[in-house]
Amino acid sequence: MPHSILPGFRLALACTLLYLGLIVLLPLAALLWQASGLGFERFVAVTTSERALAAFRITVLCAAGATVFNAVYGLALAWVLARYDFPGKRLLDALVDVPFALPTAVAGVALTALFAANGWYGAVLAPLGVEVAYTPLGIMAAMSFTSIPFVTRSVQPVLEDLSTEVEEAAETLGAGHWRIFVSVVFPAIFPAFLAGCSLAFARSLGEFGAVIFIAGNQPFRTEIAALLTFIRLEEYDYQAAAGIATVMLAAAFVMLLVTNAIQLWSLRYQRAGR
Repeated sequence: MPHSILPGFRLALACTLLYLGLIVLLPLAALLWQASGLGFERFVAVTTSERALAAFRITVLCAAGATVFNAVYGLALAWVLARYDFPGKRLLDALVDVPFALPTAVAGVALTALFAANGWYGAVLAPLGVEVAYTPLGIMAAMSFTSIPFVTRSVQPVLEDLSTEVEEAAETLGAGHWRIFVSVVFPAIFPAFLAGCSLAFARSLGEFGAVIFIAGNQPFRTEIAALLTFIRLEEYDYQAAAGIATVMLAAAFVMLLVTNAIQLWSLRYQRAGR
């Protein structure tokens, strides 16, 4: 076996596998084991009940809406931070990571205070007939706040490393700014952009602390899957909670598989075009 340039390879591999087994695989196995205690018929009954389906629908639609917003705004924010110098840039760059450091419950309380009817934002939006707090729009606002850094931090370093020479060459050939972005820049950052959007969507699916305060937790209207799981735990129905959580786990797993497949196709397409 050739000598590895990495010292302590076996120890590092053992620690990695131990972490993967104890911290990731073992809890997931416990979840699946708990859900298996339902039996097939009760598992279907629990996960396809009217209330559960409504919670799944609200969660997925709100997470998708938040991800669409983050895809646009997060890309624009990454572009500004990577391509321009301006006063306060370091402060703005630091503020991007605030949702990572801020407890989600604090974020939920702050957003509820802002978007309530007598809040700073709510007082302006209420006369216009726009309600945010205790509506699905509030859920999307909370999900967007907690997941926006994933898109920005995934795309920003790729933009910073991307050479501007190709863009300048395209401009000399007569291409407009939009054509340069679509044909030159976006294909180069697409894998990172897709990864950031996927992580943002996955985070939104599992968000709990920031959502429960601003959602109002009304069944069939603003009740998300994570909250329904928590309610089942409070009722000591651990198997039903595990069943609902298993559905969300399966949805996240399928999404990651699709994302990886798209990224692989994109990389192969880029290599074939060179």
